Amino acid sequence: MLDIKNFDHIGIRISNRDASVAFYELLGFELIADGGFDKGHPLVMLHPSGININLLGPATAKAGENVLMDDTEKYPGITHLAVKVKDAEATEAFVAENRIAITGRREFRGTKTIFIRDPDRNVLELVGPGPSVAQLIAEHVHA
Repeated sequence: MLDIKNFDHIGIRISNRDASVAFYELLGFELIADGGFDKGHPLVMLHPSGININLLGPATAKAGENVLMDDTEKYPGITHLAVKVKDAEATEAFVAENRIAITGRREFRGTKTIFIRDPDRNVLELVGPGPSVAQLIAEHVHA
């Protein structure tokens, strides 16, 4: 077994630097370094929670399309980033106030989840308080 401690960062390919930085700043991320975005190196953004995302670009094809989630054919790859939030209702109110479209929602055993998209349609799942999604799925499958 590999002795993994935790995730270090998630890389997200983007097409529009300004729109994506503004979106993630709205969510509370801070741009702490530009590793050379125009040459395909990351914009490093850090959230007070400790979550680190690297915005990579610029994308050269299918800007604003999410081939992993929206195409009929299902390609391999990371489909979404899921983060726990402290308050599901406050999160939904924040999303609505900032005119971010909710593209999906789920509630299971009291855990409320909403899905939003960044400017390139990359999916973020915002999971409310309660058991982890892994625990909920495992309990459902084994019930």
